[in-house]
Amino acid sequence: MKALCISICCLLVMTGFIADARQPQAQSDYRTAYILKYKDAAIAQMVSSGIPASITLAQACLESGFGTSRLAKEGNNHFGIKCHDYTGKKMYVDDDNKNDCFRVYDRVEDSFQDHSDFLRYRSRYAFLFDLDPTDYKGWAYGLKAAGYATDPSYATRLIDLIERYNLQQYDTAVSQDELPVTPVEAKMPAQVELKEGSPLYKISLQREILKQNNVMYVVANDYETLYSIAREFNLFKWEILRFNDEKRDRMLQDGETVYIEAKKKQAARYLDKHVVEEGETLHAISQQYAVKMKYLYKYNPDIPKGAEPAPGSIINLRKP
Repeated sequence: MKALCISICCLLVMTGFIADARQPQAQSDYRTAYILKYKDAAIAQMVSSGIPASITLAQACLESGFGTSRLAKEGNNHFGIKCHDYTGKKMYVDDDNKNDCFRVYDRVEDSFQDHSDFLRYRSRYAFLFDLDPTDYKGWAYGLKAAGYATDPSYATRLIDLIERYNLQQYDTAVSQDELPVTPVEAKMPAQVELKEGSPLYKISLQREILKQNNVMYVVANDYETLYSIAREFNLFKWEILRFNDEKRDRMLQDGETVYIEAKKKQAARYLDKHVVEEGETLHAISQQYAVKMKYLYKYNPDIPKGAEPAPGSIINLRKP
């Protein structure tokens, strides 16, 4: 009987050891399964947005607890993105505040896309796209510096996840040729080179003519008006007003953009959206991207004519 008890005790102890050994293995398995399930979504976002796949995956792992969070399971929200100006489905979860509002997505892939848009179209993250696409450490520290998270160890936690699960391997799965032009590159003005004898050639010798979205413009001085620039370029008054979506002549501000030909129907490739900054008007956005205002209203039907977009809202710059 005593021998039987000892055998049972030994068996229980061994079973406990086996269970303890299996627990970390099970944890590792569900985490690895999550990474394998969504690595292609992260790679696809790297191709379309330029954000390193390792960073996207690490943030998804961290924010969703490898897909185990309530937000991830009930709302397909794997990045903890809050509502802000969101008009879609929502759910409320205690976070920084009680009952914080979070976005709900129909598909997990929509969450990955929204995360990319969040980084790509906000000016405070623009500098990150100047980094080498395989520089996951630079991205991690840059996200923290830009205020993505309040956790002081956020960058090191991302780097630890990337290196522990070898997520950087997915960055090298995308060739440099597949990466899109960065928002900064796409918005950079190009200098116009005019042939000698062309109507604007003599003017260009005295004044720099630039291009945005393949539309020619000049940078105004604070002593100029729309009409004075029209005279300089032999334009009718109504032309300069129409080219710049203006109703009447006015004094210009130093550094203001004035187009000397018609703006386009949509923004340049890779510039399909814009996140509205505090105090920004639709006219200012129209001038920044050389897109006619009537098309901005068309692509953003939720904005009534004459109304201004709310800070944080997303403006479609190209046909959705």
